[in-house]
Amino acid sequence: QVQLVESGGGLVQPGGSLRLSCVASGSFFSINAMGWYRQAPGKQRDLVAHITSDSTTNYVDSVKGRFTISRDNARNTVYLQMNNLKPEDTAVYYCNARIVRVGARLGLDYWGKGTLVTVSS
Repeated sequence: QVQLVESGGGLVQPGGSLRLSCVASGSFFSINAMGWYRQAPGKQRDLVAHITSDSTTNYVDSVKGRFTISRDNARNTVYLQMNNLKPEDTAVYYCNARIVRVGARLGLDYWGKGTLVTVSS
C-alpha cells in the first residue's frame, strides 16, 4: 500500500516562512512527477507547484519567487519551501505523486491527507 504523508504546516505571521515535506512510503517501483496543491475554504483545490522526475519545476504565478519545490529521490520526499507568506496563502496543502507500483505499466495518482497552513497576524 502506498501512502503520502505531509508535515510542516502551522500558523505563521505574514512575511514568515514554512517548509512542507511529503514522504512516500510503501511498495512501489518509481515515483514520477510530484506536486503540491492547496485548497482554501470554499474554494477548489489548485496546483501550487510541480516537479518532474528530472527536477523540472513549474509554479502558479501567485507563488513564483516566493515558493520553491524540490525533491530528494533517495528519501522519496518532496519539499515546498514557502517564504514571504501572505494571508492569501492560507489553505490546506496537499501532496500529490504519480507512482508506478511494482508490476504495473502505468503510474497512478496518490494524495496525502493534507497539512494546514495559516498565515495570520
